[in-house]
Amino acid sequence: MAELAFEADVFHWRGPSPYFFVALPPGEADELRRLSRLVTYGWGMIPVACEVAGVGFTTSLFRKDETYYLPLKGAVRHEAGITAGDRIAILVTVQPPKR
Repeated sequence: MAELAFEADVFHWRGPSPYFFVALPPGEADELRRLSRLVTYGWGMIPVACEVAGVGFTTSLFRKDETYYLPLKGAVRHEAGITAGDRIAILVTVQPPKR
C-alpha cells in the first residue's frame, strides 16, 4: 500500500469527546482520497500503521474538512513526549482493510 511521510501540528479537539489529532497536509490527503475506495472499511475510515518519534502504533484516519485526521492516543503521546501545538514528523503506512 502507500507510505506517507510528513510534518504536521498536533491539535486538541475540545468537542464532546476531547482528543488529540494531526490533520494531514493537502498533498497527502489527495493521495489518500485516491486510495480510499480500495482500503476503507466503512464511513471512510482508512486503517494505518504509524510512527511518531520512534513510537509505532496502529489507528484509522477519518475524513474531515477536506483532509484526514490522524488520532493520537494518550499512550502514544506520552511515550513520544508530544502535546498540542507541537510540530511532529509522522510516517503513515496505509494498511489493507480487515474484512
